[in-house]
Amino acid sequence: MTNTTTDRERVGDPAQRATEEAAERLTTAPAESDGPTGIGVVGWLRWMWRQLTSMRVALILLFLLSLAAIPGSLIPQNGQNQFKVETWKAQHTTVAPIYQKLQLFDVYSSAWFSAIYILLFVSLAGCIVPRTWQFVGVLRSRPPAAPRNLTRMPVYAAWRTDADAAAVNAAAHRLLRGRRFRAHLDGGAVAAEKGYLREVGNLVFHLSLFALLGGFAWASLASGTGGKLLVEGEGYSNTITQLDDFTGTRFYGTEDLDPFYVKLNRFTSKFQSNGSQIGSAREFTANVDYYEGSDPAKLKQGKIEVNHPLEIGGSKFFLIGHGYAPRITVHNAAGDVVYTGATPFLPQDGNLTSTGVIKVSDYGDKDGKRTQLGLSGFFLPTAPVAFDRNTGPRSLFPGDADPVLVLNAYAGDLGTDSGLPQNIYQLNTKNLTQLQQDGQPAKVRMKPGEVWELPDGYGSVTFEGYRHWASFNVSHRPGNVIALTGAVLAIAGLIGSLFIQRRRIWVRAVALPGGGTQVELAGLGRSESAKIAEELAALAVDLQDDAPALDDEPGNEPEPEPEPGNEPESGNEPGNESGNEPESGNEPGNESGNEPESEDGSEDGSAEADEASASAESAVPADQNSKE
Repeated sequence: MTNTTTDRERVGDPAQRATEEAAERLTTAPAESDGPTGIGVVGWLRWMWRQLTSMRVALILLFLLSLAAIPGSLIPQNGQNQFKVETWKAQHTTVAPIYQKLQLFDVYSSAWFSAIYILLFVSLAGCIVPRTWQFVGVLRSRPPAAPRNLTRMPVYAAWRTDADAAAVNAAAHRLLRGRRFRAHLDGGAVAAEKGYLREVGNLVFHLSLFALLGGFAWASLASGTGGKLLVEGEGYSNTITQLDDFTGTRFYGTEDLDPFYVKLNRFTSKFQSNGSQIGSAREFTANVDYYEGSDPAKLKQGKIEVNHPLEIGGSKFFLIGHGYAPRITVHNAAGDVVYTGATPFLPQDGNLTSTGVIKVSDYGDKDGKRTQLGLSGFFLPTAPVAFDRNTGPRSLFPGDADPVLVLNAYAGDLGTDSGLPQNIYQLNTKNLTQLQQDGQPAKVRMKPGEVWELPDGYGSVTFEGYRHWASFNVSHRPGNVIALTGAVLAIAGLIGSLFIQRRRIWVRAVALPGGGTQVELAGLGRSESAKIAEELAALAVDLQDDAPALDDEPGNEPEPEPEPGNEPESGNEPGNESGNEPESGNEPGNESGNEPESEDGSEDGSAEADEASASAESAVPADQNSKE
């Protein structure tokens, strides 16, 4: 026995070899080979392309793109508000240089963010093109022919009738087409399919993502943003010399700015004055006059609110901030007016406690020496009765219920004549001396209309009142419409791919040797749903008009599978061979696990034997426990 086995192994046991080959076909593990292990440069490129264009990698890249957008929402961006970026850097001096190197202040134009969405572009293109061609091929082809044994389908119904088999098949074909199925009559059976919009929705979803990314890419290459702060009564022309800051892109620079003029007439702010939400914002409205081009005769009126920008030409005017601007008049030692105007103070908290500086560069001479004056302090829209020594001046309410201006005075050299740029909201006290009064630093608390006589004969400061200011973001982003359209279509495509079910129905009417016709209906859906059973039952009821069930039918069970000599020959029924059963290539996801494995023609058992109409309406799952 041992020698016999050895000889069989040496020459190759056919049964064992067949078993091994069948096992190899069932497994998905890579086959072992003694051949060369390297696949070459072309092979590696093909492998990388297949990985990049796989759905798994596309989803990973989409997830990475979402993660990469988080820093852009949490960290101020140069393209949105340059001033906030500089303020953030001043407050976080330790991590600011690291963030600068990582391009976290310019996330959406950074190299790493661009790399992610470019790879996602390529991945989506590699997914969409072959799937589109495959879907076009499905639309041009006929629905798959009816399987040989319809009882294997998850949903099945059958009955006998005296109607002619060809007439029954023709009636079924007509009914299915009336239900908007793609139906085809051939070989004594009707094959019908419906739900192609599911794949259309899937393709629309992917194409919309492509459009969405394309819109973002276009915006990042051909957009620009600028910032402008306006006090009530002030206006500006949209030129680089009058903008506070500007950030352009590769295809949008200072020479591409849209020409227009905007003047802030009035800014209105309202806050909740009582209740648990006291101090909460209720209204921010900027009323402006504007005109496009250079013709003041085309002056128009507009209103800008939060999230409701004003569109002028190809740019949008967004309201992004507001505050108060105290109006100050300064007289020098000789009594001359050396400064007058409204100076914006910047809010520091939710109650609009604001800080600011006033630089009087043209103060003149004092004691025979050229002198400049600097004022710094706080503006409190609603001041407390007394300041807290621990916290300093703090406003109690963001509305202007009891405005107070707190100022300190400095004299000396402001450094404005050095030619070096300075921050207009900060006072460099390196070459300045704080004025003293009674041996203490000079400080005053003023209400509108009050005058402060500066110590040592430096003149006076008058608090004339205050105005509102508003800051605006001027944005030119040509890809926003494309991105928005892509987002809407992506949602619509996703809804279609999730809620539309692709399904197939087969009807076969076969003349029986003893007379009469056997009518069989079967349905198959790509996913489990009651819809296919309901449609099959409704079709069976409608088909009763052309193929009524026999009243004397002994039972409503499906007819057992005919003997080999009685079943239709494959030659008489085109396409009725083993290859006509639904294959995974014809219907993705429709593998053998979706079909019951029985060939024994088990009874339906869902209707009474003497009620033909109930038999026609029965559409129940076939036996799941039998074997093929």
